[in-house]
Amino acid sequence: METSVLLFNLSALACAYLIWFYLLARKLTGPKVWPVVGSLPSLFMNRRRLHDWIAGHLRATGGAATYQTCTIALPFLARKQGFYTVTCHPKNIEHVLRTRFDNYPKGPTWQTAFHDLLGQGIFNSDGETWLLQRKTAALEFTTRTLRQAMDRWVNRTIKNRFWKILDKAASERISIDLQDLLLRLTFDNICGLTFGRDPETLSPELPENPFAMAFDKATEATLQRLLYPGFLWRLKKIFSIGAEQRLKKSLRVVENYMNDAIDARKASPSDDLLSRFLKRRDIDGNLFQSSVLQRIALNFVLAGRDTSSVALSWFFWLVMNNPRVEQKIVHEIATVLKDTRGDDHKKWLESPLVFDEADRLVYLKAALAETLRLYPSVPEDFKYVVADDILPDGTHVPAGSTVTYSIYSVGRMKSIWGEDCMEFRPERWISENEGRFETPKDGYKFVAFNAGPRTCLGKDLAYLQMKSVASAVLLRYRLSLAPGHRVEQKMSLTLFMKNGLRVNLHPRDLAGTAA
Repeated sequence: METSVLLFNLSALACAYLIWFYLLARKLTGPKVWPVVGSLPSLFMNRRRLHDWIAGHLRATGGAATYQTCTIALPFLARKQGFYTVTCHPKNIEHVLRTRFDNYPKGPTWQTAFHDLLGQGIFNSDGETWLLQRKTAALEFTTRTLRQAMDRWVNRTIKNRFWKILDKAASERISIDLQDLLLRLTFDNICGLTFGRDPETLSPELPENPFAMAFDKATEATLQRLLYPGFLWRLKKIFSIGAEQRLKKSLRVVENYMNDAIDARKASPSDDLLSRFLKRRDIDGNLFQSSVLQRIALNFVLAGRDTSSVALSWFFWLVMNNPRVEQKIVHEIATVLKDTRGDDHKKWLESPLVFDEADRLVYLKAALAETLRLYPSVPEDFKYVVADDILPDGTHVPAGSTVTYSIYSVGRMKSIWGEDCMEFRPERWISENEGRFETPKDGYKFVAFNAGPRTCLGKDLAYLQMKSVASAVLLRYRLSLAPGHRVEQKMSLTLFMKNGLRVNLHPRDLAGTAA
């Protein structure tokens, strides 16, 4: 008898759950939702093409400009009710990043996962802690001395090391992994700008630098924390196993390197960011402690390294596949150099473009922006919902849940960018009448550099560095993809190429490149 009652109760509960699930699933837009496991099967099957999978479901929600939001049910991974709200609607993005900025912070999940690596640095903090660092950094990023310092670091790295590596590969007719070289180049530059030390990871021998290796391992181990429930990585941390053990060892190397850099800057201040923060004070009016300065500096290294190098990798790949765009870029560079250095091509190749020359490259900037529209360095971003809210398109988001805005998907919506949204067309960024670089009137159509109060402070420096590097390569060489090399996206928070970018270098004939 008791067994019959138990079976009846279990059956009733199962029926009630299935009815509830059926009614709930009918309201959800997005991938198919299964009982218990939600959208996990579909997510797993599309794990190697996650960003295109998300974009496809957002397009399928109707495609109208008023409806580009879907729900992905991940019962074991999502924090609230088992759902992630994913959107690419510019009005929703503006709502999250500007209108209700305080209601959508980084949140506890993100901050806790990144705390060991980034502490309370600017990219891992909210509220007053973030605001103070933001104001301090804003003062520094508007100074001409910082721009001049970045100019020196970029030009020195290109001339003394980057060109030598490219020239050697071209003369020996061997392919190179351009993504790897760009990662090393931007890492050396941002380290130089941040704490005045050049780790020289970009050298002919392509050496493994202990700090760079430790920083990579620490970043990778930290990202893994976002893939697992919090209790699991905390348990691994307690017992110091797996990725948590690697993180602990890597952080020791990183911290020792940073302590040496801080001591050196205290003894001999320079024009780097670390020297500037040494003079600033925290919320309580005290000078920043060394442990805090470590995290502040590491935040800038993390932001300044991967984003620019990844953007440049996709840029070169797109240019290789679009000869018309490549020709216009080279013509523009040659025209500027003819004006600044004369007709002698040898003088064009003596030194990289200085930032004042790079400033004049309008079409190249448009091509870089177009690259970031199609392949944003950070394809998806996440925000925590503090209080219940309703997005402009009517989507309800409960407190404690997560809102993801898909930057990758925004660039692939016909309703946002037009019928040619999938085409690589830099001209869309240039005003027809004046020929100037022009951002969209709706600034939230393009958030590759974030938007609102958290807009990237280093955006202009990033463009200048990318222009200098792009010019340094394209003025000397025409690139072609190495035979058999496959370009694929790596599924991570940053849109790396999974297999790198292996290319062959062909010396460029500059005759007739400038009018």
